[in-house]
Amino acid sequence: MKNTNDSLEINLKQLVSLLPDAPGIYQFLDKSGVIIYIGKAKNLKKRVSSYFSKIHDSGKTRVLVRKIEDIHHLVVDSEEDALFLENNLIKKYQPRYNVLLKDDKTFPWIVIPNEPFPRIIHTRTVIKDGSTYFGPYTSGLMVKTLLELFRKLYPIRTCSLALSETNIKAGKFKVCLEYHLGNCKGPCIGEYSNELYFSHIKEIKNILKGNIASVVKYMKHNMTDLANSYEFEKAEVVRLKIAVLESFQSKSTIVNPKLHDVDVFSIDEDEISAYVNFLKVSNGAIIQAYTVEYRKRMEVLLPELLSLAIVEIRERVNSLSREIIVPFLPDVELSGIEFTIPKIGDKKSLLELSERNVKFFKLEKMKQRSIVKKEPNEVRVLKTLQKDLNLSKLPIHIECFDNSNIQGNFPVAACVVFKNAKPSKKDYRHFNIKTVEGPDDFASMEEVVFRRYKRFIDEALDLPNLIIIDGGKGQLGAALNSLSLLGISIPIIGIAKRLEEIFFPGDPVPLYLDKNSESLKLIQQLRNEAHRFGITFHRNLRSNQFIKSELDSIKGIGENTIKKLLTQFKSIKEIKLLTFNELEAVVGKSRAQIVFDYFHPNK
Repeated sequence: MKNTNDSLEINLKQLVSLLPDAPGIYQFLDKSGVIIYIGKAKNLKKRVSSYFSKIHDSGKTRVLVRKIEDIHHLVVDSEEDALFLENNLIKKYQPRYNVLLKDDKTFPWIVIPNEPFPRIIHTRTVIKDGSTYFGPYTSGLMVKTLLELFRKLYPIRTCSLALSETNIKAGKFKVCLEYHLGNCKGPCIGEYSNELYFSHIKEIKNILKGNIASVVKYMKHNMTDLANSYEFEKAEVVRLKIAVLESFQSKSTIVNPKLHDVDVFSIDEDEISAYVNFLKVSNGAIIQAYTVEYRKRMEVLLPELLSLAIVEIRERVNSLSREIIVPFLPDVELSGIEFTIPKIGDKKSLLELSERNVKFFKLEKMKQRSIVKKEPNEVRVLKTLQKDLNLSKLPIHIECFDNSNIQGNFPVAACVVFKNAKPSKKDYRHFNIKTVEGPDDFASMEEVVFRRYKRFIDEALDLPNLIIIDGGKGQLGAALNSLSLLGISIPIIGIAKRLEEIFFPGDPVPLYLDKNSESLKLIQQLRNEAHRFGITFHRNLRSNQFIKSELDSIKGIGENTIKKLLTQFKSIKEIKLLTFNELEAVVGKSRAQIVFDYFHPNK
């Protein structure tokens, strides 16, 4: 039975009065029994009663309070325990009014598995199985570069064989191609000592921890020796490896070498989200850096948000640092952790760097939201295309041409039209090639472009802002000839299929757009749509020609009879299945008899 407002209020007051004056977490539930908010508190009774004993400035908080119909709680030993439990429960239940926290398993990690002769591999899932994980990395390319570097520097195995001591001694394995190429020293057959293998693994771990100065020093000596021996190509390979390592080490900033194993956090916010930047410092180098956005579901104070973020991010990156640099104290104490609010020196510089990062990230997010809000998606795409192609006007009206023929038979062309970056199918046009004999794409393109825009001129229609030709320099030149003959100037490009090269009139060097760019995707969409439209027309033309030619072979029926049959029944297959009476109803008795006898000679 549903409670009235008065009875609900009495029930909630009773629940609050029964809460202990102890640390713990509380859960607010709605009328359906769904958890809508989870919070932590140093004093459960005092914290929860504050929701019902004052008028809240935040509209979202007022809505939350109106929806509360039940309260659950759990007492823990300390506020620190409450913070960890709150973090885990929020990620598990994702309550509607909590800050949005997610278990982020999409970041790439480098893992050294807990196995004999361990491999060096990447993963996006962290499993607590005794393996050693490094990361997470914000760049998959960095992970790939590091793995490639390790494989060049060290002959570490890449196979997944179960290399136990028993299996190796029993001779269960044979060497693979990697062994013959010199990329692996054959631990599977006992040719790679355990001691030497694990010394290489230790060096790799040092690199991943940021202790790479000694490795770089060794490689520089190696490079010098190779150069002195006139082995310049090998020296260049080593130089490139050193560059990658130094890039990894100085990815952000080199700081005081005395700073070891320190975490840095800074926070900023706007009306919608909170933004937290995290820096990981090891051996005087920043080895990890990224910024996280937390969507706010209701008004939350920054010290509380910072506490939640510190626990969540440190758990995500498996950080055990005992010192955390912060702009202000979070609202919870963590055992064994020293919070530092620096005023001067290297630690202050680190905090300022983190704060700059979080401010830039916040501004970028606000800018993105502003663009999305003020500018429709299609306008943004067209502005990008205008910039990439250096067009004087926004290409609101784009037309794309494609030729289609098979060994010169039934040569046709298609023109598709996009307006405001979307197909305008009512403006699509097909062309039968009239003046060109044989498979001549250049001449065919010249004909259809001339016919298309001759009509535009004759009917005083608005010309497009951009023409796209499906083809390379030859087709583009043919189309340009037609525009010249007509005395009109329209921006025009050609796109070659093989490498998606963009050609401009009079420029022998093509433009290569990024494969993920919105401009290229729009051009490809136009090209593919023109190809589809042209192929469909070509296929129908061939099909109709075949049907018509077979009906033409029936003696005693003419063009009008064939037209009636095709208009009514569309295909030879349908016509073959017709009874005499069905044929008679369309073409009359005498012609029906001729057609029926042709398809059914035995009847």
